[in-house]
Amino acid sequence: MSQITARVPDELVAALDSAAAQLKRSRAEVVRHALERYLEDFDDLDIALQRLRDPSDPVIDWDQAKRALLDSD
Repeated sequence: MSQITARVPDELVAALDSAAAQLKRSRAEVVRHALERYLEDFDDLDIALQRLRDPSDPVIDWDQAKRALLDSD
């Protein structure tokens, strides 16, 4: 496993320590989990942006989608 170093504001370190204490986890575990979540969200956002930029990807009209969802009940 690799180790990294980052400089963060004191307020962020205090919030990290507080979260770690509440979760009964180490700083490293909280940071690792936060990075994993952030990178998952980043990947999802990247895929969404690729789809928005893809002219061959069909666009669904909001009103039609809403009617279809409401009428399905």
